[in-house]
Amino acid sequence: MTETQTKTSGPEFRAAAGAIDGLRNDLMRDVLAYRPLPPLNPDGRLIRRLPEGLRKAAVWTPHALVLFAAFLVMMAGFSEWEFRLLMGLVPAIPVAMTLVRPVAAFWASILGTVLCAVLGSEGLWGPSAFMAQIVVLVVVAARTRPRTAAWMWLLILLFGVFLEGGDPSITAPLVTLSAFALLVVAVVQIRRDAEREVTVQRTVTAVERDRRTLLEERTTIARELHDVVAHHMSVVAIQAEAAPYRVENPPPELEQAFVTIRENAVAALTELRRVLGVVRAEDYEAPDAPQPTLAALDGLLDNVRETGLETEKVITGAVRELPQGVELSAYRIVQEALSNSLRHAPGASARVELGYVLGGLGLRVVNGPPRGLVKPSPGAGHGITGMRERVAMLNGEMTAGTTEDGGYEIAVFLPVPLSGGPEPRETAGSTADATGDADTVVVERGGGA
Repeated sequence: MTETQTKTSGPEFRAAAGAIDGLRNDLMRDVLAYRPLPPLNPDGRLIRRLPEGLRKAAVWTPHALVLFAAFLVMMAGFSEWEFRLLMGLVPAIPVAMTLVRPVAAFWASILGTVLCAVLGSEGLWGPSAFMAQIVVLVVVAARTRPRTAAWMWLLILLFGVFLEGGDPSITAPLVTLSAFALLVVAVVQIRRDAEREVTVQRTVTAVERDRRTLLEERTTIARELHDVVAHHMSVVAIQAEAAPYRVENPPPELEQAFVTIRENAVAALTELRRVLGVVRAEDYEAPDAPQPTLAALDGLLDNVRETGLETEKVITGAVRELPQGVELSAYRIVQEALSNSLRHAPGASARVELGYVLGGLGLRVVNGPPRGLVKPSPGAGHGITGMRERVAMLNGEMTAGTTEDGGYEIAVFLPVPLSGGPEPRETAGSTADATGDADTVVVERGGGA
């Protein structure tokens, strides 16, 4: 019993069983299945270059070639003096069948060959049967897979040798020519499948790269906003702890309420630090300085000017302090936009516009067309992703695109809820009327170093 199991489960037995299963699945299962040949892709590399009228007809080129081959097979069969019509139609029908039922066409071609050999006078492989068998093998192999082509070639070889009484010389021309034809078809199929797999892999890689970039940008934003949120929570905890001492003989309920507020604030700070530990990279180092705001924008522009980028800053409206998250996001958007200008538009000038309105902050960064050689950047588009994430976090709006002169423009609006916030801060060059309403226009220009 053990020896029998060893023999039947050996690698040779499994290989033979797998081969028989492959033959059964490829050429014996669903023989009459309806599988119409689809038209070509109208967006292919060659077809899309044709005019619109020819493009609609060009997609049916494979069907026309198969029918033309069937016509040639029929004409070759007419060379037989006896049974001329039958000798032409019988081999041509399997060729035409490859358009709708490829597996059935292969078996029909074998039956047609036998019929032509019986009725004809030129042996097993007459002109029409020879041409029909080659065309059927090539078309069916192109529509299936290389393994099916190998099975068909082997069956044709065994079929010819069997009918010729074991003499392979008569079938040798057919199997030799069909071997070369099927080899070419298999190489083309393998190359096409490889290109398809590479395209799919590139698509998956691009999606994964975009997803990873998005996560990295969100992680960066979370780390930066940690300081802002931690500052506010610390202020809440300190004020809750000091509030009972500002009131003489506060009620116990009020003291307990402030204690609860402080405990919740401290707990929130603890959880916030844990969250930051999760999103922090292994090589992350906490910044030594506070997160930047729009007050530090002049220093950023000075640094950019030192690199050779001509910049201009324009401020309109009443300059006022905005929430720290808004100012941090606005600063980072300007920083990334100027960095993109340096990277993708060498030699151009940039303009930064800040508009303080009642509903929020308008921000516009525009640069002119490049005047120097633009080097390819592997990270193109990642900066725009980070900007969009910051704008979406604040429920703002953003547009980005090329300008008419070949430059690039980024326009952002960050909404800020109306509240009794701090008074507008004065800026050099600002003018305000006696009522305190400011309508400021500040223009600062700077050239490259």
